[in-house]
Formats: sequence, structure tokens, C-alpha cells
Amino acid sequence: MVIAEVNDKATKKAFLDVARIIYRDDDIWVCPLDNDVEAVFDPAKNPFFKHGKCTRWILKDDNNQLIGRIAAFINNDKAYNYEQPTGGIGFFECIADEKAAFLLFDTAKSWLRQNGMQAMDGPINFGENDTFWGLLSEGFTSPPSYGMNYNPPYYKAFFDNYGFKTQYEQITNHLNVMKPFPERFRKIASWVAHKPGYTFKHLKAKEIKQFAADFIEIYNDAWEGFENFVPITYETILESFRKMKPLMDEKLIWFAYINGEPASFNIVLPDANPMIKPLNGKLDLKGKLTFLYRKWKGVNRMRAIVMGTKQKFQNHGLESALFITLGEYVLPKSQYEEMELSWVGDFNEKMIAMHAAMGSVFGKKHLTMRYIFD
Repeated sequence: MVIAEVNDKATKKAFLDVARIIYRDDDIWVCPLDNDVEAVFDPAKNPFFKHGKCTRWILKDDNNQLIGRIAAFINNDKAYNYEQPTGGIGFFECIADEKAAFLLFDTAKSWLRQNGMQAMDGPINFGENDTFWGLLSEGFTSPPSYGMNYNPPYYKAFFDNYGFKTQYEQITNHLNVMKPFPERFRKIASWVAHKPGYTFKHLKAKEIKQFAADFIEIYNDAWEGFENFVPITYETILESFRKMKPLMDEKLIWFAYINGEPASFNIVLPDANPMIKPLNGKLDLKGKLTFLYRKWKGVNRMRAIVMGTKQKFQNHGLESALFITLGEYVLPKSQYEEMELSWVGDFNEKMIAMHAAMGSVFGKKHLTMRYIFD
């Protein structure tokens, strides 16, 4: 086997092609857009390069056939928040060959060690955790939503046998939009939504900078108490909103305010995967036309990407009220049938409880794992 660092046009193409080879007979897999993958490794498009670095490799067998790939990253804002300096690996793909998988892991580990790391998390992204994050361990029979990792079941054995240990589980639940909310949930949410001083606004693209500022104010307050939290920057969220723009339905993204103060948000997007599935990752002219047609035609799935509520407003029922408000737009359209509530860490008991109160059902489980070097 021969492993090579990605450093030119040919190896970049090969890195993208590995996934197409691995999943060529898998009807459930949806090929991520090549542009989305490449943007992670482009310093001009990924602001994480300002406080980190990454590299990647491809693996070929003795017959010069592509059989695997991996990327390694160091995010200096997070790496030193742990007991041992910790980097990350991601975009791992490999044929069903443990030796090949271990060679990929070893190569990433060696690079991380040379750069001062003593452990590696994976599979993760060199970016925020709303895309390309986690090892799918349950829920292989339903299609992934846009940005959510999908992998063959045999990957879990690779990670386990190499020595990775699960740090936390990421739970994804599914909500039947056409089924009424449980009565107790509906009554409480409706009462909150109509309290004096409580206002709800959907995102407006022309006011994106203000909504980005509101998002940061809420998000950084809401997540401050979680272990190893790193505040999100204005630049990062503007880039995230920019990426969302081609998919965005303004009336699926809602903010709650209490007496004018930003208090809570719920970011929901139409699921792009049904739009991009026929493209095989290629957003050329034909791909763009196909995407635009499918976007115009509409999809029946949504994905709730992230929610957040300032700590002082938690337990006020704002999250429930946001879903009720969203429903007032969604239900009359009779377009959306399912919402994917992704993904909630097993440490976030409040959100898991809310999903249950809404009547959602289990969909998928992803794992964030860690390997500590010898």
C-alpha cells in the first residue's frame, strides 16, 4: 500500500473520488458536494485556518487503486483545552481492510504528534460541528440529511480496535410534522408564545448582519457552561450563514426576544440532500440546473441544525414556543412531512427531554471518539 499527501490537483481529485468508490453500490449514501468538501481545506474559505492547520492523505493499494483517505487537523483554540493537547481526524473513508484503516490512522497520528498533539478526536471536522462530524453507529437504513456523516457499519470496528473511546454520543431524532404536537406541549408552548414582551421574528436575508450578531449573543451565552466551549466568532457565523443562503427558507429560521433582548433561536433548513443526490458531488452547469429545479420543486424534509437559549431564559419554554411559531408557517404549506432534530449530545438532557415532549422518535446515533497516544 502507498499513502500520499494531498498536495496537487490530481491528489485533490483522488481524495474526492475515494468516497465515490467506497459507496458506489450504496443507494442510501448521498455524495457531499465536492465544493463543500474542498472548502474545508481552503484557507480562503475556512476561517479556522486563522487559528489552526490541517492536511490530508490518500491511500492506494499495490495495484494503484484508491482504497482510502483521511484528514488531520489542529484547532489551536480547542487543542489545549483538554488534559492532553488534542487534534482531530476526519473525512475518513476506507475499504473493509483493517490494515489499510490502521495505516491511515497511524499516518494522521504521526503528523499530529509531530505538531505537538498527544491525542486525536474523530471523526470530526476542521470547522463547526454541524457538518461532517461523528461516526454513524445506529440508523444506517434511512438517508442522511445534508451535512450529516454517513459511513458503513464496519467503520465502528476500525475505531474500536485501534483504541478509540467514545467521548459522547450525538442523538438525532425524527419528528412527523403532519402529526399534531402532544396536547400538553402545545398548550405550554402556545401560552409562552403569547406572553407580554415576548416577540418572535424570522430571519430576513437583508438584515443578516443583525441576526448574526443576535445569534452570537445567544449562542455564546447558552453554551458557555459546557466543557471545553470556545466562543463562536462573528466571522465564523457570517461564513456559516453564507453557506446556508442557497438553501435558506427565511421563515424556517426563528429568533425569540424578551422585551427586545435576543433570547433564543432555532435554525432550520430544508434538507438539501434530496436536491443534490443525483449530482454525485458535481456542481457543474448541469448540476446547478438540476439543483435549482429540485429546489423550486421543493423537498419534504427539514433539518433543525442548532438551537440555543440564553441561560437566564432557559426553562421559560422559549424552545417550545419557537417550534409552535415555526409550525404556523410550515403546516399551511403542506410541503414538509418530516423534521430531523440533529444532533443533540447525550450530555444535553434538557434538549433530549424536549424532543421526547414533542413526540419525536429515534433516528440516528453518531459518536465522537478519542484516541490518546501512547
